[in-house]
Amino acid sequence: MTRDFAVRVRVNGHEHTATVPARLLLSDFLRERLGLTGTHVGCEHGVCGACTVHLDGQPVRACLMFAVQADGASLTTVEGLAPGPDALHPVQEAFRQEHGLQCGFCTPGMLMTITALLREHPHPSDDEIRREISGNLCRCTGYQNIVRAVRRASALMAEGVR
Repeated sequence: MTRDFAVRVRVNGHEHTATVPARLLLSDFLRERLGLTGTHVGCEHGVCGACTVHLDGQPVRACLMFAVQADGASLTTVEGLAPGPDALHPVQEAFRQEHGLQCGFCTPGMLMTITALLREHPHPSDDEIRREISGNLCRCTGYQNIVRAVRRASALMAEGVR
């Protein structure tokens, strides 16, 4: 018998309360219950990084957490990065400028990982960038444009672009 639990979370600045089964994955909660399909599910084992979201400001794999584990937390998904409907976050803008995506499947998790990196280390070296994104798999880009995009995002953020 599966027991249900009440979950209360703030997602992208909005409060949500729901009753969920104990074993509902956070990624499924975000996608199916809240309709935030930018959190992609690739491997369901925490290996690919496509499901990366921020939990209280820290990047986590949403496919490795149960929704009940996020109770009381503040979450940011890729949909919550942009400051408004007509503007992009500097990391998103840098990806656009530097062609840091191709098929786009890995992009949401990559953006979330990089945003957290730049918050902690505003001017990472190429080695630091590569080390940080090593947990996010991309089959299309070869990572060169992604590294360039991180450097561009760092510069945009230093200029105060929002």
